[in-house]
Amino acid sequence: MTKILLLLLLLALPPPAALALTAEGLALLAFKAAATDDPYSALSRWSESDPDPCGWPGVRCANASSPSSPPRVVVGLAVAGKNISGYIPSELGSLLFLRRLNLHGNRLSGAIPAALSNASSLHSLYLYGNRLTGGLPAAALCDLPRLQNLDVSGNALSGELPLDLRSCRSLQRLVLARNAFSGELPAGVWPEMPSLQQLDLSSNAFNGSLPPDLGELPRLAGMLNLSHNRFSGVVPPELGRLPATVTLDLRFNNLSGAIPQTGSLASQGPTAFLNNPGLCGYPLQVPCRAVPPPTQSPTPPATTTPLPSSTASASDRHQQPIRTGLIALISVADAAGVALVGIILVYVYWKVKDRKDDHRRCRGDDGDYSTKTGLCRCMLWRHGGSDNSSDASSSGDDEAGDGKYRGCGGGEGELVAIDRGFRVELDELLRSSAYVLGKGGKGIVYKVVVANGTTPVAVRRLGGGGGGADRCKEFAAEARTVGRARHPNVVRLRAYYWSADEKLVVTDFVGNGNLATALRGRQGQTALSWSARLKIARGAARGLAYLHECSPRRFVHGEVKPSNILLDADFTPRVADFGLASLLAVAGCAPDGPPSSGGAGGLLGGAIPYVKPPVAPGTGPDRFSSSGYRAPEARAAGAKPTQKWDVFSFGVLLLELLTGRGPAADHASPSTSASFSAPVSGSTATDRSGSGEHGGGAVPEVVRWVRRGFEEDARPVAEMVDPALLRGPALPKKEVVAAFHVALACTEADPDLRPRMKAVADSLDKIGS
Repeated sequence: MTKILLLLLLLALPPPAALALTAEGLALLAFKAAATDDPYSALSRWSESDPDPCGWPGVRCANASSPSSPPRVVVGLAVAGKNISGYIPSELGSLLFLRRLNLHGNRLSGAIPAALSNASSLHSLYLYGNRLTGGLPAAALCDLPRLQNLDVSGNALSGELPLDLRSCRSLQRLVLARNAFSGELPAGVWPEMPSLQQLDLSSNAFNGSLPPDLGELPRLAGMLNLSHNRFSGVVPPELGRLPATVTLDLRFNNLSGAIPQTGSLASQGPTAFLNNPGLCGYPLQVPCRAVPPPTQSPTPPATTTPLPSSTASASDRHQQPIRTGLIALISVADAAGVALVGIILVYVYWKVKDRKDDHRRCRGDDGDYSTKTGLCRCMLWRHGGSDNSSDASSSGDDEAGDGKYRGCGGGEGELVAIDRGFRVELDELLRSSAYVLGKGGKGIVYKVVVANGTTPVAVRRLGGGGGGADRCKEFAAEARTVGRARHPNVVRLRAYYWSADEKLVVTDFVGNGNLATALRGRQGQTALSWSARLKIARGAARGLAYLHECSPRRFVHGEVKPSNILLDADFTPRVADFGLASLLAVAGCAPDGPPSSGGAGGLLGGAIPYVKPPVAPGTGPDRFSSSGYRAPEARAAGAKPTQKWDVFSFGVLLLELLTGRGPAADHASPSTSASFSAPVSGSTATDRSGSGEHGGGAVPEVVRWVRRGFEEDARPVAEMVDPALLRGPALPKKEVVAAFHVALACTEADPDLRPRMKAVADSLDKIGS
C-alpha cells in the first residue's frame, strides 16, 4: 500500500525539465525584464516555462562542444530594429558561448555594461542606433579575446578614447560615428591594432592634431572616416603609408597647410579634403603661398640729403613735397607689380606641378610616361584608348553656310556622321539587311551590316514625334555631345538621322551580348571565370569614370545595370545607353511603345519593320525591372541625377558579379537592353544598415545580405561567392575579399560616403597587381 502511494505522488509531480529554465534562459529573461517598452512584442514568446531558450525569436543555438555543457548553448542574440526601450543588463555577460550580440535599431539607454567582457566567445557586438550614454568601456571589451566587430555608432556616448583600445588586437571593425566623443586621439594605440580593417570616427567632437601613427594600419581597407570633427593642424605625411585601396575622408575639420603628396595620399580626390579652409595644394587646386604678398609699400628712407640753402631757390622749395609724393607713389606701384609677378609665378608653378603629377600618374612599368597632359588623357593612355583629335572631331561642316545644322534643313532628312571615320550613306543603310536585336522602353534596336557586309552597326529607332528645325538643331547638338565621348570601354555613337516622322541613332555593334546574358549563362557556355569577371568590373569602372570625369558634359549614366554592359569576343566591357534620355526628351518621342510613324513604318518602312519581340512567361518587365540597381536617393520623386547614383548601381552590379545573385537575391537579371540610358525615380532612402527598417527596403536585398555576412554573421567568403566560381580553379581569396570591400563602399546608403568612380577604378586596378 505504501509503494502505491509513493508511485501516485511521483506521478503527480511535474516533469524535471519544467522545474527550471536553463541558466542561459534566465540570463535572457533578465533582458526581457530590463525592457520597459516592446511595441512589436518581439520578446512576448520568451517564457520561463520553456525548458531552454533555443526556440525563442532572435535566439540562435548550436550544439555544445564540451561534454560538461548543456547539449544546446546560445551562440547568437539578434533583436534589432524593434524599438525596444530599456537598458542592457549585465546578465548577458554570463552567456559564455555567445558569439554575436545584435541589438541595433532600438531605444536602449544607459551605459554599455562592462560585464559583457565575461562572454568570452563574443566576436561581434552591434549596438548602433540606440540611446546609450557614458563612455566606451574599452578596458572591459578589449579583454574579449575574439572580439572582431564593434559598432556603437549613432548613440550618445561621450568622453575621450581610452588608451586601453590598444589591447583590442583582434579587432577588425571599429565604428564610433555619430556620438559625442571628444578630446584628442591617443597616440600609440593604432600600431597595436594590426587587424583593424575599418575605422569610422566621424561626426564626433574630436580635436587636436591627427596622430601620425594612424598611417600604421597595414590591413585597413575601404574608408578611413575622420570627417565632421574638430581636428586641427596639418595632414600627417605618414597617412600616405596606408594601403592604396583606402579612401580617406577628412571633410569638415579645421586642418591647414599643404596636403602631402606621399604614397596613397597622392591618389585621393578633392572630396577627401573639402571644408577645411586652411588646406591647400593638390588636389584642391588651392595654391599654397609660402610668403604672402606684401599688403603695404616699403617705408621710405627717413632722411634725405639737404640742399645748400645758398643754392636752393624758392621754386625748388615749393617742388620738394611733390617729389616726395611721387617717390611714395612709385614705391606703391613697384610693390603692387612685385606682388602681381609673385602671384603669376605661383600660379604657373602649380600648373606645371599639376602637369607633372598627371604625367607621374600615367607612368608605365618601364618608367616612361605619355606626353599628353591631364587626367582624362591619362586615363585613355593607360588603358589603350585613343585621343586622336581628328578622329574625335565632328565632321566639320555641321554648321555651314546659312548656320543651319546638317539634317535640319527640312525635306526628307539626312544621315549625319558624328566623326570622319564613319562613312555610310543613308541609301546603303536602307539596302542592308537588318536583324531585330530587341525592343525596350527606348525604342527598337537592329543590327545592320554595312560597308559591303563587313561592318556591323547598331541602329536604334527612336520613333516619330515631329518637331521643327529648332528641335532638330537641339537634337543634333545633343547627339554630337554624346558622340564626342571616346573611350575603349564606352560604346560610341557614330551617326544620327532626323526627319519629321523618324529619328535614328547609329552606334557601334558589340557582338558578344551583354553582362546580364553572360551571368545567366548561355546554353553550352561555361560560367564566367574569376579573371573574366574582374576584367569586366575593371573595364566597366574605367568607362564610367571616363564619363564622370572626362566626357564633354561629365555625364551621369543614370541606369547602370548588367544589360547596359556590352561584351566583345574577349569579354572587354563597353558601357552603353548613356545620354539616350536627353535625346528622347529633345526628340519628343514616347519612351514606350512602337514608333509613331504609322503604317509600314516611316522612312525605313519594310526595310526595318516594327517588331514586338515575344515575352516569355516570367521574363517580363515586372521580373526584370532595373529598379533594383538604383540608389536609395534616386527613388525619391523629383530627385536630380548625380554621379553617386552610378557609383551605387555599379556596386550592386559588382556584387552580382561576385555572388551570382541579382538585386533581389533571386537570381533575376535585368531586361535585355541596347544602347543608352535615362534618369530614374522611385521611393525613399533607407537607413545605414540597409535593413529596410527605416526606409521600406529601398536598399537591394543582395546589398543587405552581403553586408550582414561581412558585418554581423561573419560568414565565410565561400558561402557568399557565386557557386559557379567554386567549381573552377582555386579562387584568390584576397582578391575576392578586396572586390567585396569595393562593392560595399560603393553601396553605402549615404551618398557622401561613396567613393568617386575614378577611385573605384583605381581600387579595382590594384587588386591582384
